[in-house]
Amino acid sequence: MRVIRAAALLTVLLTGPVLAQQAKPPAPADPPKSPSEIQAEKSADRAYKRSLGNIPDKPPADPWGGARAIDGSSSASTTPVRR
Repeated sequence: MRVIRAAALLTVLLTGPVLAQQAKPPAPADPPKSPSEIQAEKSADRAYKRSLGNIPDKPPADPWGGARAIDGSSSASTTPVRR
């Protein structure tokens, strides 16, 4: 009798997650765009692409630039002092 009760309890407990996995209703479709909306999107896209052309190119990043000597000479290139 206990086995039947345990099986019934497991069946009841496992039906909750199974029912939660049901398919969701489809989302409502967007209404079709009017020709003026399509033209506005195209003009906004063209303006965006033109604005990207106004951004100057950045030189390559040099994270250690401040740690090096500005004039290009380094301490390794100097001759050591002999004693």
